[in-house]
Amino acid sequence: MADEQTFEILLNEFRRVGVDPDTFSAMLALRPEDALRALRALPEGAGPSAFLSQLRKHGITPPAGSPSIPPRRRDKSA
Repeated sequence: MADEQTFEILLNEFRRVGVDPDTFSAMLALRPEDALRALRALPEGAGPSAFLSQLRKHGITPPAGSPSIPPRRRDKSA
């Protein structure tokens, strides 16, 4: 797949999932195939946190400066 075509597909997937590619600098440090795999696994409008979670689920560590995902509480108090 040509680089320009890959970039357009990535942009469309980021927008579909609800990640603003203009402000999400982490996408620059990801391999396109890793980003596409994570994005395609998500429903429409899932958002940036879901994207980062999906990357981590597949053992991909998002680059420094990516939005953080707060850890889940283990106890039932909130």
